[in-house]
Order: sequence, then structure tokens, then C-alpha cells
Amino acid sequence: MVTPPSDRVRLRRKPERGHYERATVEAIVDAAIVGHVGFVVDDQPYVIPTAIWRQGDRLYWHGSSASRMVRATADARVCITVSRIDALVLARSATDHSVDYRSAVILGTAHIVVDEAEKLEALEAFVERLYPGRWATLRPTRPAELKATTVLWTELSEASAKIRDIGAHDEPGDETWPAWAGTMPLTTVIGDPVPDAFVPDGMAAPPVTLEASG
Repeated sequence: MVTPPSDRVRLRRKPERGHYERATVEAIVDAAIVGHVGFVVDDQPYVIPTAIWRQGDRLYWHGSSASRMVRATADARVCITVSRIDALVLARSATDHSVDYRSAVILGTAHIVVDEAEKLEALEAFVERLYPGRWATLRPTRPAELKATTVLWTELSEASAKIRDIGAHDEPGDETWPAWAGTMPLTTVIGDPVPDAFVPDGMAAPPVTLEASG
């Protein structure tokens, strides 16, 4: 097992499920659309869901420049969590029901992207990760829109992943109990595009890049 980058992200409960390789953490982050940003304001913890994306060894998110999350996290310590449910796990006892999942916890300091060119580059990466080629087709971002948006990032250097992928598990002797046991996989499916009233007839929807499962 790879040594955890810090004792703060070391798994203590079910340590055999812990993974500290950077590639594993990055794969979980890249498979997610939403992360939860945890921070503290006046001794009160808050956890806010927001869209996330990765560029190299940085994890990015954005928000309104007037939002409490942005004001509270700038140059502050944050905890960002990402989770993906891969399957419901049914056992022959209520206690042994579970889920198969992939999750990651990232600790770091939130930094604001100040340079406008760098901010635009980050926002382009945000759009392009889901809709390849779409940025070039969009109306250019207006200065007022860029000013109203804050982009933040933190390094992925202090992170850990936790994965359960073992399926159903019964206590010894429960195997003969007359109840169904196994897994029910969960998948994410992109539905048929629904154009708004102003899309010209015959214009195709853009392609979407999204992991098929989890």
C-alpha cells in the first residue's frame, strides 16, 4: 500500500479500502461532476455542493463572486469530498446491506485565480470536460460575467481515496437464509436532448463526455 500523504487523510475505519495513489484519486475526481466543499465560518461548518473539474494536479471549482462559499474559502483551508455510488449491495441481514462506491477526500488551501486569461482558460476547461469542442461555438464571455465569477483551486497533494467493490457479504451461516442477496448496479444515463424554443430545426445537440457508470 502506498503511504498516505498525511496522517489526516489516513483511513482508520476499513483501512484495507484506502488508496493513496495519485492516479486513483484523479480517476475518481475525473468521473465526478459535483464535489462537496467543506469550510467553517464563525465556528459553524458548512458543506456546499458545486461543480468541480481537474487540470493537472489542481482541483477547481467556481461560484458567484458574491457568494458566502467564495468569500469564506478564499485563502482558507477546505475539505472537498467526491463520491460515486456504483451498486446497491443486498445481503441476508439488514446489518450487512451496503453500497459499492468510490470516494475521495482532498484537504488543501483554496486559492483564487486572479489572472483573467488564466480564469478564462480554467472556465474553458470546465466546459470542455463535459462538452468537447463547445467552447469555440459559444458567445465570448463578457467582462462583467468574468468579474461576477470566481474560480478557485486547491492542490491534490493531500488526498486519499476509499473504494468498496466486493459486492455482497454475509455473516458465516447466513448463506442459507431464504432471502435474495447480490448487487444492483447503478449507472448514469444521458437522456435524449430537449432543445429550447430557439434552436433552429435540424441543429444537433453537442456531444457529451460522461462516465457511463457510477
